[in-house]
Amino acid sequence: MRRQLASVLVVAVVLVGAVPAGAAAASTAPDEPADMHAPAVSFSNQSSGGTVVTVDSVTLPDGGFVAIHDASVTEGNVLGSVVGTSQYLAAGTHESVEVRLDEPLSELGTRTLVAMPHADSDGDRAYTFVASNGETDGPYTAGGSAVVDTASVDVSASVSMSDQPTDGSSVVVDRVELAQGGFVTVHDASVTEGAVFESIRGTSAYLDAGVHRDVRIDLDANVTQNATLVPMAHRDTNDDMAYDFPASDGETDGPYTADGSAVVDTASVTVGQSAMVAYGGGATGGHHVSVDSAYLPNGGFVTVHDASVTEGAVFESIRGTSAYLAPGLHRNVSVTLDAPVENDTTLVPMAHRDTDDDMAYDFSASDGETDGPYTADGSAVVDTGAVTVSAAITYGPTAADGATVTVPVVDLSEGGYVTVHGPSLYAGDAFGSVLGTTEYLDAGVHRNVTVTLDEHVRSTRLLTAMAHTESNDNTAYEFVSSEGANDGPYTANGSAVVAAAQTDVNAHVAIGAQSGDGANVTVDSVTLADGGFVTIHDASVTEGAVFESIRGTSAYLAPGTHENVTVSLDAPYEGDGTLVAMAHRDTNANMAYEFASSEGANDGPYTANGAAVLDTASLSVAGASTTTDATTTTATSTSMGETTSGGSPGFGVALAVLALVGAALLALRRD
Repeated sequence: MRRQLASVLVVAVVLVGAVPAGAAAASTAPDEPADMHAPAVSFSNQSSGGTVVTVDSVTLPDGGFVAIHDASVTEGNVLGSVVGTSQYLAAGTHESVEVRLDEPLSELGTRTLVAMPHADSDGDRAYTFVASNGETDGPYTAGGSAVVDTASVDVSASVSMSDQPTDGSSVVVDRVELAQGGFVTVHDASVTEGAVFESIRGTSAYLDAGVHRDVRIDLDANVTQNATLVPMAHRDTNDDMAYDFPASDGETDGPYTADGSAVVDTASVTVGQSAMVAYGGGATGGHHVSVDSAYLPNGGFVTVHDASVTEGAVFESIRGTSAYLAPGLHRNVSVTLDAPVENDTTLVPMAHRDTDDDMAYDFSASDGETDGPYTADGSAVVDTGAVTVSAAITYGPTAADGATVTVPVVDLSEGGYVTVHGPSLYAGDAFGSVLGTTEYLDAGVHRNVTVTLDEHVRSTRLLTAMAHTESNDNTAYEFVSSEGANDGPYTANGSAVVAAAQTDVNAHVAIGAQSGDGANVTVDSVTLADGGFVTIHDASVTEGAVFESIRGTSAYLAPGTHENVTVSLDAPYEGDGTLVAMAHRDTNANMAYEFASSEGANDGPYTANGAAVLDTASLSVAGASTTTDATTTTATSTSMGETTSGGSPGFGVALAVLALVGAALLALRRD
């Protein structure tokens, strides 16, 4: 009843708080200046590799978000139509807003997407429209309609390659985005004159659907002079993960196209350039640095020296060396320092050869006889960068299950913690924004650090990983409890050491320990961005019994958050055991769970970074004294039975929003 009342109140607020007529995307009269205080959005037709779309401009009078809905929003799928959301945008007008889609679009061809400005009605700077069942962060309105604009998006691919030096045997393509997987083929400029096959110089290995950066391509036909190259995105039309385009005379693995043309870029390559290394310095924990780029014509290494190398300390100045690098251009070269840096200083990355061709760095061990530096004009090829010894964090766009976040690289000069903050951090909420913190981490480099969140996240949002000190040597994180007196953030150049990125949370499941008769279990809550099911597996799922471990599945659950979901088990537990609650999609949109019956072809699990979104809990069965996960034969039947779910989404709000959207789209069609 409380939720229903809240829904009614929200609807009232949306309708009463509608901005003046004429402020919708339908625009103003030609000679009338735009109202900068009115919500508006502009979304042009475009091509995309399926991962990112760009909204031309959006005006948010009170701040908020721009959400991308698919065309099903016009058919009543208000919550499930959301396919991507921007991070929080401050009040005002924003141009060229890139929106990373929660789930990449994989079906090639043109589809209609709807850009819709949404308010931040609860002031937390996190888009919770779907997770709250439409009760918060609803759309901006004008004249009783949601403010929207529509665009035709050609789902295909994108590719970009910058001008670069080359030894002639390889090149690096900066970024490739493929809707369905495939390859990047490098052609020479004769492809523009019709030499479709003869122009091919080399092709990448198979690339999965998604975004790939710094793709190295070994050339089958070397480049021998300065030239223009044309990287082209190719499909894998026969799904064999082998590039068959020339061998099949173009019958298979043809190029991705957009607007009727192949998806390509062009870049100038320079042959014969001497070695190069580039380094901008910055913050470090003293144990690891990332060199911006290095070009090694004959392969070799990047060695990081300290500034004493300029005073003749050739060997003593060595702090660390990269792994062997093949001939050509390399970006973001990782170097772990064997001799950590303890104070702010200047570091000197140096390009070294592999003179004995053993792919092992022998410069020091050979007293300089082998693997000496590349030289230019008689001097070693180097760059310098000033470093601040503090901490460093690497964290980029990723997916998460809402309960944990993984930070790829953490470098701490004196030990401490990694804390994950929510978006309210940027509104000055330093303490309330804390979502979770690691246990104490020793000084040094830590990789793939898992942060368990005390406050779970149920929707995509901007998360910030922050490095914190251990100020009172008790190895207990007290930043919040001490109100900032202890364990404050590491700083560099006056700012906290952080890394922020949009984190995709498309599903979240929470289940607690419980007791019962073994025939029915309760899932505390489940949030599904696109709707689906929650399935109960036993512990044998962790041993590969994907289908045999299924004990029962909920009825279909609409997009949004559901609480206290009761699942009646087709294969009851006869003794104590482990419950594995797993979020499943409804991939064929028939509201029937077919994961097992289709042998995994339909209704697969929601995933985060390649792992299924799930939660586990213990089950105590009345009168039982032994566990049955491994001893009881489980049924493969997955009929939904008489299952029920509680906490259904606020469909009153959803229908109200649908009415607003429908009115706005009708107005657009009339224009």
